[in-house]
Order: sequence, then structure tokens, then C-alpha cells
Amino acid sequence: MKTVLIILLALLCAGLIGRQITLERGLRQAARKMREQMADETTARLALPCPSAGAEELLTCLNQLLELRQTERAAYRRKEQELRRQIANVSHDLRTPLTSILGYLQLLEGDGLSPEKKAEYLSVIEGRARTLQVFIASFYDLSRIEGGELPLERERIDLARTLSDQLTASYEQIEEAGLTMEVDIASNLPPVWADGGAVTRIFSNLLTNALRHGTDTLAVRLYLDGNQIVSAFSNRADDLTAEDAAHVFERFYTADKMRTGQSTGLGLAIVKALAERMGHSTAARWENGVFTVEVRWSV
Repeated sequence: MKTVLIILLALLCAGLIGRQITLERGLRQAARKMREQMADETTARLALPCPSAGAEELLTCLNQLLELRQTERAAYRRKEQELRRQIANVSHDLRTPLTSILGYLQLLEGDGLSPEKKAEYLSVIEGRARTLQVFIASFYDLSRIEGGELPLERERIDLARTLSDQLTASYEQIEEAGLTMEVDIASNLPPVWADGGAVTRIFSNLLTNALRHGTDTLAVRLYLDGNQIVSAFSNRADDLTAEDAAHVFERFYTADKMRTGQSTGLGLAIVKALAERMGHSTAARWENGVFTVEVRWSV
């Protein structure tokens, strides 16, 4: 009887030792596989050939950590690519007017220039310098808005009055651009919570964008849609596409069709950043050659 008991204990110990060896080998394989995945960023899950409840729970946690790490790496790569793209676009927007300024300065150094030509070249230089100034100021403002550094004081704002004042102030520019105005501002609209200066900046940027890129007719609407007031700026833009409309709020959007020598690619990005900081939203669409930008103000 004792012999049988000893044999059974020996077999049990052998089984436990074997299982321990198998588990240890499996953990080493899992650790090696984890190191490989961390090196080459593969997405295969870790597994044990002979798992136990505790080891399986540990592997579940490790797999979750690996997935989180892979997600963070992918997000980091996207941000790195976006940063490189933005740096390239900043360089482009700085280089273009600077190159022009330097070129005209060299022309001014030439002999035999008439006073008229000198005045013309100086006028061009001044225009390029102002473009550069606007770009730097806009980039600084956008950085402050997105970083939460620009103070905004929310109060009850009458959008109809603010928009009407902005359209009146821009009347001459609209006429010079050759655009026909169609304005439809609903009456008795409720006020919204917003910063007065930010609202003026939003309407100003939307008008500037329409003046730069729009043709034919500029339609401006302000109306109530459920629990939101919608301000919509629409203009003819046959050279744009629905894909362009999906990207216009991105800073430095570089589709050539959206850019001119005066465009910084920041105006609509500032509109979106300001609206979101105040708790409102933006949208853009292109349908049948008409480009529309909306700001939806929560009442």
C-alpha cells in the first residue's frame, strides 16, 4: 500500500514538475514573442501552450498593453506625419512672399529704374510683407486658440446684429470682388452664448474666404434649425470638389484649388477652432458647384 502511495505521489510530482516546466517554457516563449512584437510592431496576440487561469489573466493584461502601445505608436506616427506636413506648409507660406520680396529688392538695386518702376516694386514688396504679417499673426492666433491660451468671455450675443454689421462693413469689398449678395437673416432669433470678438472674427473669416475663392453669387443665411442657429455662407466654386470640402477646416490645407497668392490656409481653421472653443460646431459641403460653410450655434 505504501509503495502504491509513493508511486502515486511520485507521478503527481512528476506531473506538477512537467506542467511547471511547460508553463515556464510557455512564459519564456511569450516573453520572446512580446519582445519581437515590440521590435517589429506586429499585432499577433500572445498565447501559452498550456495555460493556467493566473497565467491566462496575465497574458490578457499583456495583450491589452501591447494593443495600447501599438495604438499609441500609430497615433504618434500620424502626429509626426502631420507635424512634418505642417512644417512643410509653413515653410512654403513663409518662403513664397520672402522669395518675392528678395526678388524685387534685387530689381530695385538695378541702374536706370524710373521713379514709376521703383514705386511699383515698392508697392509689390509692401503687399508681400503684409501677406507675411497676416500669415504670422494668423498662425500665432490659431496656436493660442488651440492651446486654450486665448481668453474668451461668453455672453449673450445677437448673431443677426453682428452678422449685419459685418456685412455692412464689408460691402465695398464685396462689390469690388464682383459678387452678387443674397442675404436672408431670420427675424426674432434667440441670442447665443459666445464671445463677441470671436463671433466677429468668425464672420469676418467666412466673408474673406468667400471673397477670395467665390464667384458669381454670395448667399448668406442665418436661420433657426431646431435648437441651433445656423449661419451659412454659400458661393459658386466650380473648381472645388466634395473632397476639398471635407478638408477645408484643416490648417494649411494645400489643395492648389483652394489657395491663391494671398491665402494662408488658416482662415477656416481659425473659424473651426473658435467655434469649438465656445461649444459650437462647423460643417462644410460642396454640391453642384456650390461651396457652403456653416457654423451651428447652440442656443
